[in-house]
Amino acid sequence: MAGVNKVIILGNLGIDPEVRTLESGAKLARLRIATSESYTNREGQRVENTEWHSVTVWRQLADIAEKYLSKGRQVYIEGKLQTRSWKDPEGNDRYATEIVGERLQLIGGRPDPNDSQPSSQTAPSSQQNQSSDSPSDDASDDLPF
Repeated sequence: MAGVNKVIILGNLGIDPEVRTLESGAKLARLRIATSESYTNREGQRVENTEWHSVTVWRQLADIAEKYLSKGRQVYIEGKLQTRSWKDPEGNDRYATEIVGERLQLIGGRPDPNDSQPSSQTAPSSQQNQSSDSPSDDASDDLPF
């Protein structure tokens, strides 16, 4: 039976993107994005909950993140959840669940009036440029919803 692994978040960057290039030449960017929701509790007090998300984007999306994203910038991300596991130096099993971004869109106006970046940018990932150093297994099915 097939499943769906789809994540959509709209939030603000908590730090500037951490960008690096692998030995293979592929570029990746790690983003920390905060999403918030607020509600009024039974006592009538306003409550705000903030959730922090780890997002990794590859290749062209990493280039866009490096060029246009900075702390505080609002961004829309579509992607999928992925869990990695490894052993720490003491031999303990460690796990991390993150979003692997497949689409990135800049939201809002320019944060700096002297900045030449666009007010909105859509960058769908290129499925043809997927290589073995990407953690995704098969992102070739582009569903219409």
